[in-house]
Amino acid sequence: MASAVKTSITELPESRVRVHAEVPADEIERRVQQKARDLGRGLRVPGFRKGKVPAPLVLQRIGRDAVLDETIRDTLVDWYRDAIDAAGISPVGEPAIDMGDPPGQGEALTFSIEIGVRPGATLGEYKDLEVGRREPVASDADIDREVDGLRERLATLATVDRPAEIGDFVVMDYVGSIEGTPFGGGEGRDQLVELGSGRLIPGFEEQLVGARAGDERTVALSFPDDYGAEHLAGQPASFAVTVKEVKHKDLPTPDDDFAADAGFDSLRELRDDIRSRLLERDGREVEGEFREAALDAAVARAKVEVPAALVQARARELWDQTLHSLSHRGISREAYLQIADRTEDEILADAAPSAEQALKREAVLTAVIAAEGIAPTDEDVAEALQPLAERDDSTPDKLLADLRRRGRLEELREDLAARKAMDLIAESAKPIPIEQAAAREKLWTPDKEEAGAAGGGRLWTPGS
Repeated sequence: MASAVKTSITELPESRVRVHAEVPADEIERRVQQKARDLGRGLRVPGFRKGKVPAPLVLQRIGRDAVLDETIRDTLVDWYRDAIDAAGISPVGEPAIDMGDPPGQGEALTFSIEIGVRPGATLGEYKDLEVGRREPVASDADIDREVDGLRERLATLATVDRPAEIGDFVVMDYVGSIEGTPFGGGEGRDQLVELGSGRLIPGFEEQLVGARAGDERTVALSFPDDYGAEHLAGQPASFAVTVKEVKHKDLPTPDDDFAADAGFDSLRELRDDIRSRLLERDGREVEGEFREAALDAAVARAKVEVPAALVQARARELWDQTLHSLSHRGISREAYLQIADRTEDEILADAAPSAEQALKREAVLTAVIAAEGIAPTDEDVAEALQPLAERDDSTPDKLLADLRRRGRLEELREDLAARKAMDLIAESAKPIPIEQAAAREKLWTPDKEEAGAAGGGRLWTPGS
C-alpha cells in the first residue's frame, strides 16, 4: 500500500538526516472522521443508539481540536513509519520528532524527524577473499560429556539406609513459618530434591546433609533479598522438615549393555554415533563462523566511517533488545543489572565494539547489493515465506498479501537482498587454515591504504 506521507530529506553531519514529512489534508480528514466514529461508540446522545452516534455530531460535541489531538497521538507512529519508508532510509537510534502546528480543517500536517542513518561504505575487494576456516571437531572429551549426559538420563534412584550425602535425593515433607506463623506456599508433601542441586533457597539443602529416613529437622535460613515473592524477600524463616526417604542415584556403567539400553549394538557404535552428530553440529557452527569471517574480511577492505554518536545509538538499540528479551523471561532491568553486577553505562560501553562492527557489516552488505544489482524475485519471497506458512497453517500468498497490506513487504525484500549479498561474499571466499590466516594477519601493516597501494591487500584477514 502506497504511503500517504510525502517526504524530503536534508543530510546532516555525523551520518544524520532530517526528514521533512507532510501528511496530506485528505488523509488527516479521513483519520479524524475515523477517530470520531471510534469515540462515538462510547457516547450516549439522546435520539441515537449507543455506538451509532455519527461523526459530525461527535466532532460538534467533543470539538474538532480535541479529536484531532487524539488522532495525531494515536496515528503518529504510523505516519512516522510511513515517512521513514518513503524517505528510503535505514534509521539508527531514537528519533527527535518536531511537530508543526496542528493543522486547521483542510490543511496538511507537517512534522520533521532527525535521526541517525546507516553509514555508507566504499567497497574494496569483497569476492574471492582468502578467509581462515577451522575444521569441525569432536574430541573424546566432548564425547565423554555426551555419554555422561546419557548416563544421567538413564540413571535410577535406589532407596538407601544411611545418612544423606551431597548428590543424594531425599523425599521430604516440610512446613515453613515466619516468627511461628505458617506462610502461604511454604508447605510441601513428598517433595523429591537433590542435595547440592541449588534448586532450593540457599542454605536449605546443606542443612539436610547427614539426615536419615525418619529424621525431623528444623531448617533455619533467610529468604534472599531478591526473592520473587516480595513479601518473603529478606525475611528470616524456619522449616519443619520430615525426611521420609534417602535415595542414591545409580549411574549405569558405560559398557555394551548400557549402549544396548540406548538402542545401539555396542559402546563403540554409540560413541561413533555421538561423534558423527557432534561433527555435524560443529560443522554448522564452522559454516556460520566462516560466513561471518568472510563478511568481516570484506568490511576490513572497505572504507566505512561510523560516527561515535551512531555507535552509541546502536549500542543502546542492542541493550533495549536485550531488555525486551529479558522481560519475556520475567527478568527486570534492575534484576539483570544486579545479577550481572554491572552498571548500564558499563554494559553500553562493552557493547560499543559490537555495535560499530554491526553497522559496518550492514553498510558493506548494502553497498554490495547496489554494486551487484541484487533484487529478490517474487519466487525468492515465496520461498522465504514457505516455512512460516507451514508453521501457521497458511500459504505464502496469504502471508505476502498481509505483508503488502501492512506495508512491510519492502522490509522482507531488504532482508532477502542482504542474505543474497552475504551468500555472494561467503560462497566466493576461499577457505584457508586458521593458522595460515593468523600468520598473514601478523604480516599485515597497520596502514591499510598504504599496504593496498603496495599490493599487500591480500594479506588482510578477518580480525585485523
